[in-house]
Amino acid sequence: TSRSVESMNDSSRNPLTPFLERQGVVILDGGLATELERRGFDLDDELWSARLLVEQPDAIRRLHLDYLEAGADCIVTASYQASFEGFARAGCSRSEAVELLRRSATLALEAREQFWSATAPRRGRLRPLVAASVSPYGAYLADGSEYRGDYGLDVDALLDFHRDRWEVLAASGVDLLACETLPCRSEARALARLLRDTAGVSAWFSFSCRDGAHVSDGSELAEVVSEIGAFPRAVAVGINCTPPRLVPDLIRRARRATGKPIAVYPNSGESWDARRKRWRAAPETVAFSELCQDWHELGARLVGGCCRTGPDEIRGIRARLVG
Repeated sequence: TSRSVESMNDSSRNPLTPFLERQGVVILDGGLATELERRGFDLDDELWSARLLVEQPDAIRRLHLDYLEAGADCIVTASYQASFEGFARAGCSRSEAVELLRRSATLALEAREQFWSATAPRRGRLRPLVAASVSPYGAYLADGSEYRGDYGLDVDALLDFHRDRWEVLAASGVDLLACETLPCRSEARALARLLRDTAGVSAWFSFSCRDGAHVSDGSELAEVVSEIGAFPRAVAVGINCTPPRLVPDLIRRARRATGKPIAVYPNSGESWDARRKRWRAAPETVAFSELCQDWHELGARLVGGCCRTGPDEIRGIRARLVG
């Protein structure tokens, strides 16, 4: 039954369609936790950005608003590092964890309403979207395994991990879910099953990749994209938190594998040292506002940034791709 319902309502449920029809691209936001760190907030904690959901929610709301003002058509909630298991490890009760997950959505929704209530920003803009971040199991582990995918868990175990958080975020009032930085095929399959079984919800799926052809666990990107793209309410598939130099080859492979819109929001090109808990410098400076034109011409239709990118990069991307 869920499959037939999904197919029937597919076309009416894609929140990306108005943006793609009007401007040919959806401008995503940039990094959240790394931009908050750049602004002086201490996130040296297993909860990372989710720590500020508890301590300084106004900082998150302000950053969401900054991204909207910079030109983002879609902002992503501060729920990447938020999970029931992670909150429990930090001493939160289950009801507190539910409240914090809901708060991640509320902060983004409030920022969207604040932005949209002002007259000037609305000129020439569509009402922006809010996507709830659904991070991989590796984000809870906080050991860098979202860039490896070597969990040793099967699809059923990953379903058990993701289900409760998925249900809270899916019911939080957001426009869609962002299943992001996925490092392995089994996790994408688990989340796609949750999507299939959740009426009225759409999601994009984006993967961390080890090279120009493979997801972090070694799976062929083209095969994973083809499989996940077959789910009607998987409204886009793509790549995130991957070095920009790998993006052109990955776009080409993804486009050959699916007709779904391709999402691209790489990191700055720096790499995360999970052992030392710090970023290693990129071999060269990356100008997103120049690279994004090539990505768009290759077929990317959702374009933004991930770790170590900020509102300036998003402003440049919008200026280049939308004007």
